[in-house]
This record gives sequence, structure tokens and C-alpha cells, in this order.
Amino acid sequence: MRIRHVVWWGVVGLLLIAAGFAAGYALSSGTPSDRVHDIGVETAGARKWYCSMHPNIIRDRPGLCPICEMELIPMPESMAAEASPRELAVSEAAAKLMDVQTSPVERQFVANEVRMVGKVQYDETRVRTITAWVPGRLDRLYVDFTGTTVRKGDHLVYLYSPELISAQAELLQAVKAGANAEGTTSDYLARTTASTLEAAREKLRLLGLTAEQIQQVEQSGKPLTHLTIYSPIGGVVIHKMVNEGAYVTTGTQIYKVADLSQLWVKLDAYESDLPWIRYGQEVEFTTDAHPGEVFTGRISFVDPVLDPTTRTVKVRVDVPNPDGRLKPEMFVRAIVQSRVAQGGKVMDPDLAGKWICPMHPSVVKPEPGQCDICGMDLVTTESLGYVVAQTPERAPLVIPDTAPLITGKRAVVYVRKPDTEVPTFEGREVVLGPKAGDYYLVESGLQEGERVVTNGNFKIDSALQIQAKPSMMNPEGGAMPAGHQHGESAAPSAATQPQAGTPDAGHKH
Repeated sequence: MRIRHVVWWGVVGLLLIAAGFAAGYALSSGTPSDRVHDIGVETAGARKWYCSMHPNIIRDRPGLCPICEMELIPMPESMAAEASPRELAVSEAAAKLMDVQTSPVERQFVANEVRMVGKVQYDETRVRTITAWVPGRLDRLYVDFTGTTVRKGDHLVYLYSPELISAQAELLQAVKAGANAEGTTSDYLARTTASTLEAAREKLRLLGLTAEQIQQVEQSGKPLTHLTIYSPIGGVVIHKMVNEGAYVTTGTQIYKVADLSQLWVKLDAYESDLPWIRYGQEVEFTTDAHPGEVFTGRISFVDPVLDPTTRTVKVRVDVPNPDGRLKPEMFVRAIVQSRVAQGGKVMDPDLAGKWICPMHPSVVKPEPGQCDICGMDLVTTESLGYVVAQTPERAPLVIPDTAPLITGKRAVVYVRKPDTEVPTFEGREVVLGPKAGDYYLVESGLQEGERVVTNGNFKIDSALQIQAKPSMMNPEGGAMPAGHQHGESAAPSAATQPQAGTPDAGHKH
């Protein structure tokens, strides 16, 4: 009896425990649709439901996501608002919270600062090579070492040449024949003698003798044993090729003299800087040797070929150096200030409407004519890419550089639509020109007066991505093909989703 009593009470206890579990389960049970329905009751006005993991899944009633089986949640009013696929409508409070700022699309002349580095070089047009015009022996070199400064007309070489002595002997014979022919009555003989004498003089001039030296030979009646070679320009001896006492042939290089009063600065410009660089532009540069001092010059040549190794273009600048403070091979840091008009034309008020020499950019005149240095005809600055004058219609269309979202293949800006009840932003692809300082030039896609988002555009783009709408990284819209797909190759777009009350055709779990 005692055992039966214990067993009976044990069975009763188990029944009570089971009843407790059943009651707890009944209180906490309910279908997912019922729980979602409760959320929908608390969320007034929510008529759309979507999956937080797959926002392209949109329904008219609560339920489960056909992809991940998560419960659908009420869609916020900003997402449920009727808008085109590329638009986002938010409340005023949301726009303030996102710190959305806009700027107008406007026309203005923008300035760009191009920075380059380079080195000072000799002006190749002001380098002369001193050569032997006749074969002979260098009995005296008046310049013993490189770096010596010489003036135009200074003697450099004292050269002994047997060939030169023979040419002078021919001259003396022609002079003597001319003197004998003075009393003759034959015009033919007089003309022949005179032409022979002139030919002998010309030969000596071609061998390097000056007019004074030739006259001295004629008057003295004795040939010069040595030829003195003079410097054709003033400058610095930069190379000395031979030594005193050496025998040379015709054309042997003896010295190189460079005029350092005018120099070149060769700069390296990147490909992206080329739209801002024009022939004749003024360049400012500094050197470590003269800190705080700014030197100026003008662009005289832009290399037509890129360096395949550095991917840069050589830009040559003509620089005056009257005091000799700049030295060849000095490193420089240069800046070009460019103002660009519509169509990529560079605007320089100092050159607008002027005439310039295509070989010497320092020669600029207000009217057509010829270059004072080389005699070439001047050309208009407009033919070199400059605009005539600063007129409003020539100003390019620009936007701040913070407005576009650039992927590398395309650029997207968000434009605030006017006359809307709530802040509405439209995504738009644009074609951009070069970047000028804090602005981008706009080739197409925007109109003057529209307002583009300059702050908060990444937030707008992220919101569109969450809604599976076209965005910067997903131009076609729909779900992004990554991550949480549970074996599905791609999620169907919202436009192809079955409406409420229709079966999810073709879905597989």
C-alpha cells in the first residue's frame, strides 16, 4: 500500500509539471503573423512591409522573407513614399539629422594651381662650341679651366697652322698681281686680278681670320704664323675638350661657352595637369639656394611626347638671369596659376587679344607684326588656346569637388528637387571635366541653378542602397550580389516581386 501511495503522488506531480509547461507555452505562443500584426498596430500608417536583410522584398502585409525567412518589418514613411527609382524622400528632421548641405550649380571662372618640380638647364640657343677651323697645333690655350667667365671677343686659342700660312701666301700673291695690273689697259685682266684677290680674302675669312687680321697681312706683306680664335659670345666656359700642345684637325672641339644671362627651367608635368598648361603662361618658382625669393619665367615649349617611364611631360620655361644667381642643375619647385573658361580654354588677361611669337614667348605685341628676335610672323594667342576676354558666357559650368561621388568609371551627384513637400534628392550621372582647385568642370548632366548635395551625399547613397534603388555602386538597383543570400544566386528585383495574396512562384528553400 505504501508503494502505491508513493507512485500515485509521483504521477500527480508529473501531471502538474506538464500542465505548468503547457500553460506557459500557451501564453507565449502565437504565429509570427500575429506578432508582426501587433507591431503593425503599434506602427500607425505602415502599409508596406519589407525584409531588413533583403530590402527588395516588399509586401503589402506581414509575413516572412522568402529568401532568409526573417520576419518582415514595417517600412518607414520615407521609404514607402512614392518616388522614382533614383530618388530619396526624407523628412525635414531626417535631412537635418543627416546634415545635408547643398550648393548651386553655377558658371564662373575657376583657378587651378599646378605644381611641378624640375631643374635649371642651359639655354641651348645660347651655347657656342669653339672649334678649330684649320688643322694645326695648339700652342696656347688662354682659358686653362672650365668655369672661367669670358666676354665676347676675348681671345681663347693661339693656333699654329701650315695650311693657314699657305692661304696667306696666296693672298700676298694676289695683292702683288693686283698692284702690277693697275697700269694695264685690259679690263679683263683687271677684273680677273680683282676677283682673285677677293677670293683669297674670302678663303682667309672662312679659315677664321678677322677683317683686321687680313688687312694687317696685306699691309705688312708677311703671313701670320699663328691664328688667334676669339669667343663669339660672352659667358662661361662649361667644357674644355683638349689640352695645350695638342694637334687638332678641322672641326675639333676645343671649348664650349654658355651664356648664363638667359636660362631654361625644365619641369615635369603629369598628364592630368596638361589641360591647364599653355605656351606663354607665366611660371613662378623657388629654389633652396634662395629661400623666400620667387623667380618668374614663361613657358616656351611643351614636349609633344610623354616620358614612358615617369609618365610626365617636359615643360620648358625661359628664365632671365641677368645677375647670375640661378645656376644650371639647381632644383626648383614651380607653380602655374591657370584660369579656365568654357571648353577648356585658358584665360590670361595679360595675353587675351594679343599677338605672340611662336618661338620667343617673351615677344608679345598688341598688333600683328614680326618677332624682334627671330623675325617670324607673330600669331594670335587664341590660336594657342587662350580666350579673347573674360565674358560671362565663356565661364564654365562648375560644382564643388565634394559634390560628385566618383567610382572610377562614372560620377554620380545628388540633386535636390525643387518645389517638393519633403526634401527629395535625385541621383544623376554626370560627365565631369578636369578638376580645378576646389571645383570640377561639368561637361553634361547638370543645368545652371540646380542645387547639388555637397555634404551628406554618402548618406543619401547608402539609404538608396538599403532600399535596393540605383546608387553609386549599384547603378541598376536591386539587391547587392554579396553576403547574406543563403544559396540564392541573386535576389529578384522589387518590380518582379509577387503582390500580396499571390504565391511566390519558383521560390525554393
